[in-house]
Amino acid sequence: MQQRKKSSKKVTSWEVLGKQLAEFRRVAGLTQGQLADLARVGEDTVSSVEQGRRRLQADLAERLDEILETKRALSTAVSTIPRHERYPLFAQDFIEHERNAITLLSYQSHVIPGLLQTPEYARTVFENAYPPLGTQELEEAVQARIDRKEILSREKPPLMSFIIEECVLQRHLGAPEAMKRQIQHLRECAGLPFLSLQVMPTETDAHAGLAGALVLLETPDHDHLAYIEGQHKGFMVDDLGEVSMYQQKYGMLRAQALTPQRTKVLLDTLLGVT
Repeated sequence: MQQRKKSSKKVTSWEVLGKQLAEFRRVAGLTQGQLADLARVGEDTVSSVEQGRRRLQADLAERLDEILETKRALSTAVSTIPRHERYPLFAQDFIEHERNAITLLSYQSHVIPGLLQTPEYARTVFENAYPPLGTQELEEAVQARIDRKEILSREKPPLMSFIIEECVLQRHLGAPEAMKRQIQHLRECAGLPFLSLQVMPTETDAHAGLAGALVLLETPDHDHLAYIEGQHKGFMVDDLGEVSMYQQKYGMLRAQALTPQRTKVLLDTLLGVT
């Protein structure tokens, strides 16, 4: 089976920052446990940050600067992290490819796709994260999701196709009025010339997407990629045979879902438009 050569693992800014924190801690003569006690966090938090597995939040960076007397070195470093690296580590490659994609195909079975979420809906999604997000972490997550939506307003946006399970529209995340505004936003997106929106009816006995959510991307170099995301982790797929299988699966999903026109009628019905 033909497979592209894998690139070597990139060192992230969070890993570099983690090494800096570990060095500052050692110079101060503190163990991870001692620093954690002084900063009022768990020892596992300090360990994860030092290993680059966890993002250093701005409020914690400020506390650590004070404790380690590092003259805002950590706070300044956090504020200058490249935007795409502020996403969860497992999603950074996907976000970068999404930003540059010329074609994007998405099937979602539990929530509205991130690119089509209103800020209210996105906030509710993140408020339901577990373990719960801190206040600042929540605000950063919501803003990061809003920032991703800029590709919809580009002069030349990618061609997009979204398939959403009907039950996602029936599950009212947040207040009823907020969900109504989300559905109204979907209806507006369905009218965009570069975007196709389809709903998979709940009454469908079975279909090709039972294995879960799926995103397919085409890069400016016409490479085809798939992104699979699960519980707090995700991975990119670039194996040609495997991506082809996912493309076939998505093609079948499009055939089984409501047409874009019937989807608009359904959304109008949900909004009470006659």
